[in-house]
Amino acid sequence: MKKLPFIVFGLVLLLVVGSIQAQTSVTLTYMASQDWVHDAEMELGAQFEQETGIHIDYQIIPSDQYFTLLQTRLNTGEATDIFGGQSGVTDLIVNYNVEVNAVDLTDQAWVEQMDPLVAAQATVNGRVYGLTLWNTLGTTWVVNYNKTIFQENNLSVPTTYAEFRSVCETLLGVGIIPLFEPVSSGWHHVLWFPELGPRYEEVTPGLAEALNANQTTFADDPTMLTVLEQLNELYTMGCFGDNVLADTYDMTTQALASGDYAMSVFNLTGPQSIAADYPDVDPDNFGYFVMPLADNQNLNVNPAGPTKFIYSGSEHIAEAQQYFDFLTRPESLQYLIDHDPTMPTLPFEGLTYNLLPSQQAFLESFAAENRGTVYQTAVTYVNPQWMDIGQDLTAMFIGDMEPLDVLMSIDERRAQMAQAASDPAWGE
Repeated sequence: MKKLPFIVFGLVLLLVVGSIQAQTSVTLTYMASQDWVHDAEMELGAQFEQETGIHIDYQIIPSDQYFTLLQTRLNTGEATDIFGGQSGVTDLIVNYNVEVNAVDLTDQAWVEQMDPLVAAQATVNGRVYGLTLWNTLGTTWVVNYNKTIFQENNLSVPTTYAEFRSVCETLLGVGIIPLFEPVSSGWHHVLWFPELGPRYEEVTPGLAEALNANQTTFADDPTMLTVLEQLNELYTMGCFGDNVLADTYDMTTQALASGDYAMSVFNLTGPQSIAADYPDVDPDNFGYFVMPLADNQNLNVNPAGPTKFIYSGSEHIAEAQQYFDFLTRPESLQYLIDHDPTMPTLPFEGLTYNLLPSQQAFLESFAAENRGTVYQTAVTYVNPQWMDIGQDLTAMFIGDMEPLDVLMSIDERRAQMAQAASDPAWGE
């Protein structure tokens, strides 16, 4: 009888050891597009493994291949435990079919702490399916410009397209490339078009609603045509430099730090990334203005962004939820802000942001009526064809398509996706 406690203790010890061994054998696979997972998150992944024994296998895919591969894996039932995608209700339905392919996360504690506007873009039919751990505020896409170059050439911040064109002409005249535009990445040059949604709405109030109801088309909108014509003119003028079709997004900080380029469409918090890569560069040497095509002077707001989903077919759903819990701890979120220059804000409560005074002042300079939602979020069936739009714009640059052709192509793909989704606005 006296040996019984030792037997019980031994059994308990075996159970504990077995549990630890089972836990340490778990590897969570996580597939994401290039630039969606940064070093700081991987460092948190290492901390998570040290704490739990669960290893994270990050599978980073080139952005121009990612969505095709993701669709293939979802369609064949071979997705990774965690997969990345862009939030936005249309994308969740059309691209990922999250009600089938992703785990319902509505009851997770961290959902209540996420910005409601951001959470809404990861929600379908009232159920939350994704964790948007992204700098949705600081990643507002604006034109970053080199203040020194502007001052040395007596240039002012442009507020119309004519002024913008004049700035580019002056820079070209003194041998400075006006704009860094990494077309080769396939997605960045698309920003010039749907990000101007607030301007489209300003000129034609209710346009997004009409587009979603299939009451009008992109090709019928004169402001959109103007934007593409002006973008094409910038390319034709040589404003993007001779290597525009080969440049890639990962070259942005070097391009702006070098002073060879005066401007680039970059995140509002892009200067922090530049300073992180090139410590000798003062982030305050950069200013900001909105993309002024079609004389736009409205701030483009996007509450959507790269989002993490747990695959419904995963054998490790509980461990993936555990990883999400770890990432959304206040100390983990603050770690991302403090250690990732691309994440100076995150859409969660109670964090200390890392914005420059100039960035805060820029945001505050836009009244509520001069802010609006970008069209890849406001208009259905736009974001899912982002890379296709990129290919069309490249074809426009090299003369294989006209601006109106690009708009018509967007309309055609929207109709196809709407019909595939049985959208009642498009009929049978």
